[in-house]
Amino acid sequence: MVIDCHVHICAFKSPHGLMSEKLSNSLPFRFMRWKLGVAGSDASTERALEARLIELIGQTPRLDAVALLAFDAVYDRDGRVVQGNTHLYVTNDYAMELAARHPREILFAASVHPYRKDAIEEIERCVRGGAVVMKWLPIVQNFDPADPICIPFYEALAHYKLPLLSHTGVEHALPNLNKAVAYPALLKPALDRGVTVIMAHCGSRLWPWETDYVPTFVRMANDYELCFGDTSALNVPGRWYAFGSILNDHVVREKLVHGSDWPIVVVPPPTKVGFAEAFGLLGEPNWLRRDMMIKEKLGFDDAYWHRAAKVLRLAST
Repeated sequence: MVIDCHVHICAFKSPHGLMSEKLSNSLPFRFMRWKLGVAGSDASTERALEARLIELIGQTPRLDAVALLAFDAVYDRDGRVVQGNTHLYVTNDYAMELAARHPREILFAASVHPYRKDAIEEIERCVRGGAVVMKWLPIVQNFDPADPICIPFYEALAHYKLPLLSHTGVEHALPNLNKAVAYPALLKPALDRGVTVIMAHCGSRLWPWETDYVPTFVRMANDYELCFGDTSALNVPGRWYAFGSILNDHVVREKLVHGSDWPIVVVPPPTKVGFAEAFGLLGEPNWLRRDMMIKEKLGFDDAYWHRAAKVLRLAST
């Protein structure tokens, strides 16, 4: 079973969630809407995005399903929602609803902020609802994964054997609230408690002057049996450099799981696949399929394509 473990959906209206005007009007989101052929920021936009995603999955024959990510609001340490800092919110109920409506194509990926007063109860509710992974983006959701307040959260994830997909490295599509928590080593408390951790983007940076956490990810993947990395967004030009580090380390190569970060743009690296090949790949309009085609050209083996199913405990399905 081939799974893309890192696919986003947007919500615009209650009860599905929200998108702030700042984010909706940002250049990346306007570009993505244009490329996907959808307009507006309302319920009809949600339906159009849903239909477009299902269409693109159907046009990617090798891809069996995607883990569709909910995205929790921002909370303070007292468990209160911080509306002014919440620019993207996709409820667990909406992600659950989409998975129920498209059981062949969509897997439910939950998102629960660890500072919520009902965090453990929400984890349990999501597990009952079929969650296959827990999604975090600490630098946007504004929390420290090493905060002791997260320990009960990790114990619950370990108990339910629910993997944690946590962003590591820089983030440019969404407003940052705390760049210091991009450091992959902050996830050690989760690994120490037996949580399977998938470090999204393998700790990569986008610009040369930003901190590069790929070496930290590589070290942790070697040190921790349950430490994995997803390859989402590595086909963004500034992150191409990470392919060398993760593919040349024989241990890390066995810890990579497939993720695209759709609908983030996908661009083939010409210095790695050849300029003629890169130009040809740019002609593939389906970014889900283009991302897979690029990784095939880069030499990702068959085990890589099936690893997400194993890590998410779906290999027998």
